[in-house]
Amino acid sequence: MRTDRLVAILLLLQRREQVTAAEVAQELEISERTARRDLDALAMAGVPVYSMQGRGGGWRLVGGARTDLSGLTASEARALFLVAGPASAATPAVKAALRKLVQALPEPFRMQAEAAASSLVKDPQRWGSDRIEVPPPRFLDELQDAVIRGVQVRIGYVDREGAETQRTVHPLGIVAKGPSWYLVSHTESGRRTFRIDRVSSVDPTDDPVHRPEDFDLAESWREIADEIDRRRTPLELQALCVPHGVGKLRMVLGGRLQVGGSTADGRIEVVIRGYNEYALAGELAGLVEWIEVTGPPGVRDHLASIGTALVERYG
Repeated sequence: MRTDRLVAILLLLQRREQVTAAEVAQELEISERTARRDLDALAMAGVPVYSMQGRGGGWRLVGGARTDLSGLTASEARALFLVAGPASAATPAVKAALRKLVQALPEPFRMQAEAAASSLVKDPQRWGSDRIEVPPPRFLDELQDAVIRGVQVRIGYVDREGAETQRTVHPLGIVAKGPSWYLVSHTESGRRTFRIDRVSSVDPTDDPVHRPEDFDLAESWREIADEIDRRRTPLELQALCVPHGVGKLRMVLGGRLQVGGSTADGRIEVVIRGYNEYALAGELAGLVEWIEVTGPPGVRDHLASIGTALVERYG
């Protein structure tokens, strides 16, 4: 969704000589804070935009508003049109629009911009795992259209137990997490997240979305992802790790590892999140060279049992 907004802002700058963050916010129905962030993001991405401070100030393209995009340098054009390539998270409509905009580039830049659009391939499959092609969920386009138009939708939704319900939601944004797509919405019960592949029907209404002030999709998703991680790994384990073993723990445990301070004997205090005591003990059994589990006691007991079984079988 942010890619959509950045392209929309770029086209808005092309049409007008100058825009303010407030005008961008009103045009795209976002907060001024989000508009300023997006304008800054365009500048950091290499698009030649600059701000003028003070009375009568605003944002402009270098060289003024030009429909031929001739304010772009060759490297800036390549950076912009990378979002039209197969590795992009942009929607098909955005990619199509960007490919058309290639034709508006000055001739020296056009070939490089077209090459940039096909210069990167994204393969999310890990080595050694089966390749699974996951098509976009059925109602992705309808829900994205509701987000863009800012209208409430009545959806049918099937939960993990198979029960189907009908509810009216205020779509705020869409997030792709690996092969899964999620709708972030405001509801009568507060913010809720729905897996789009579980949506069974979509019926847009004419009622406007009630969007929380200063809502930012990226920040909201980080909060949601953190909460999901906490639910998936509710158990916290305390341990001491030798300094040269911290890198190994990071490689194995990733974001489930929290590194603390040093103890008197030079070891590092760490906290590790996991699903349950037995599963954590199984994970950590191969790491005993580097860590000593200090709690909870149940994990230590499971580790001792694993050690006894290993000695009996291989000792």
